[in-house]
Amino acid sequence: MTEQQKPPSDEPNEPGQPDPRKPAGEAGAAPVPESERLVTAPRAEFPLEDELRAGDDAARREARERKARLAGATGGAQVGGGWERDVLEKVLTASLREQRAARRWRIFFRLVTLGLLALILFAVFDFKGDGAISASGRHTAMVTLEGEIAAGTPASAEAINASLQAAFADSNAAGVILKINSPGGSPVQAGIINDEIHRLRGLYPSKPLYVVVEEICASGGYYVAAAADKIYVDKASIVGSIGVLMDGFGFTGLMDKLGVERRLYTSGANKGMLDPFSPQVPKQKAFAEAMLKQIHQQFIDVVKEGRGDRLKDDPELFSGLFWSGERSVALGLADGLGSAEYVARDLFKAEDIVDYTVKENIAERVAKRFGAAVGAAAMKTMLWSTGMQGMR
Repeated sequence: MTEQQKPPSDEPNEPGQPDPRKPAGEAGAAPVPESERLVTAPRAEFPLEDELRAGDDAARREARERKARLAGATGGAQVGGGWERDVLEKVLTASLREQRAARRWRIFFRLVTLGLLALILFAVFDFKGDGAISASGRHTAMVTLEGEIAAGTPASAEAINASLQAAFADSNAAGVILKINSPGGSPVQAGIINDEIHRLRGLYPSKPLYVVVEEICASGGYYVAAAADKIYVDKASIVGSIGVLMDGFGFTGLMDKLGVERRLYTSGANKGMLDPFSPQVPKQKAFAEAMLKQIHQQFIDVVKEGRGDRLKDDPELFSGLFWSGERSVALGLADGLGSAEYVARDLFKAEDIVDYTVKENIAERVAKRFGAAVGAAAMKTMLWSTGMQGMR
């Protein structure tokens, strides 16, 4: 072992020698050589420590500020709630808006559902009446004939006759008013209504039926009115037109100029009668005129039977002319001027008027429109298919 590796001896040093076992600076300690001294660097020579301390201070300061914002104040001053509160308010506002929108849509769909249910109920159950109306007290029954008299319309013989039957059958009805506002229509439908009125009058002889004309009662409309006990009009109503017509067009001259040839194939000599694209045949024309005269004579006979001696002897009476209501009274086509209220109040002495007119319910109207739409679509499809085949 060398001299330097030997451990210090526990024996005391000689007098005047420093003790190597004592740290430097203490009394009796041996001085440390300059090369072996541990020198401590100043604090400013370690910037990383300051940065770490500054970061810790900033984190603690931010935590204090966040806590103060959540509490509503920082540093003793009131603030607007902080970004956390803003975010929370926005989330809550959006949630409320979504809930309101959802509630509105629920209400909307419920209303739509209720509307559909009401429509279905209204279509299934006819709340408008089907002619089986019965008033509790004495009243005047009324049936309205409005529009063109034709099959499948509200003014058809089927609808009007059903309404008249219900009106006559009610024992509380003092009388029946047939209110007419029609330019005419099918002589067949008008004739059926006329016959039914005569039958009902015979079945209920004590119950009068008066016709009240509003705007117009012409041609087939007057054919129906002639069966009533009396006819009342407004002074400006249009009444008359006792005649029959059959109309059409002829395009043969125009077709010749355009070079269009008509190709019509029939299995009978007169099957193509009244074809507007074929030349007029004198024999067929005479036949049509004879048929019209026959129907016209039927019309005249019905009017004469209904009006009797009240008709005036006027050569123009059955010529197809029409007159004002005031003039129709003078000619005997009507009995006087008056409205439905006048007839009910002053003639029948039953002021309350009950409408017995059969009306279509929604289901029937929808079915008719749907059928018409389907028919139109089928026709278009057929025409389109025919055109496509012709182009091949």
